[in-house]
Amino acid sequence: MSPPSPRPSLDPLTTGAVGLAVVAVSSSAPLIAYAAAPALAIAFWRNLLAVAVLSPFALARRRAEFRRLTTGVGRREGLFCILSGVALAGHFATWVPSAQLTSVATSTALVATQPVWQGLIARAQGRGLPRIVWIGIAVAVGGAAIATGVDVGVSGRAVLGDVLALTGGMFAAVYTAFGERARTSISTTTYTTICYGICALLLLVMCLIGGVRLTGFDGNTWLAILALVVGAQLLGHSMFNYALKKIPATTVSVLILLEAPGAALLGWAWLGQVPRPYALLGMALLLAGVAVVVLGGRRAAPTALPADPTPLDD
Repeated sequence: MSPPSPRPSLDPLTTGAVGLAVVAVSSSAPLIAYAAAPALAIAFWRNLLAVAVLSPFALARRRAEFRRLTTGVGRREGLFCILSGVALAGHFATWVPSAQLTSVATSTALVATQPVWQGLIARAQGRGLPRIVWIGIAVAVGGAAIATGVDVGVSGRAVLGDVLALTGGMFAAVYTAFGERARTSISTTTYTTICYGICALLLLVMCLIGGVRLTGFDGNTWLAILALVVGAQLLGHSMFNYALKKIPATTVSVLILLEAPGAALLGWAWLGQVPRPYALLGMALLLAGVAVVVLGGRRAAPTALPADPTPLDD
């Protein structure tokens, strides 16, 4: 195996993509809680409709890349895309229901443990994180919990929602880790089309087995689903996937934590779920933790993943 190559330096375009992604995904939990549809149905439609939007562009611009994923070394890259889609389905199948079983704030705060699992995955891959990054992760996760006013419920329904949200954070870390591997050589369009397609297929199977209703929703619910497709899926997940080309998965996971205060504020404005008075303190800690991870990680220059051949990007 050739020696690892450093990632490109962070550019204004990637910074803008991450900022847009944070704003977009902040609307996810409030919209899910608002929509009058089964959680798995919401997850299925947001992925299927995203694929419907992406497929024409992918087939028109990346046909050769799709063919490459079926032969030689490309099969390994294609496998990373598929495994990422499986993990994303697991994330949606656990986290999306949690937003309807417990409060938006608690669901968002518990799924925000993703950076912890991401750091453990990086360590298992032999890419140990500097102590300063672990400190930043701890501060950011703690700040996210405070900012969202997390309050673990004692009812059976709330506890189930809490457990599902925590599991959703684990699946999100696996999804991001596989995405990081795939994005070393696969364009954003190709990767997201395959990943979302696999995810939609698995969610469809889950819905059919579980007898989940997929149609017959009111107009407001369909509007909420379309808003999820445009915002959280295409402008949120896809922009984070774009950033994985230049930002390590652990750093991306910490940046996703900025969704927590955004979701809490939207949950307050849209659904009347008032956050605790400690929200400002939590947001300050969260921002401090994110800054420590980003600056500490760059200063330590952690080892990057080996570059795969034929790098492409969107």
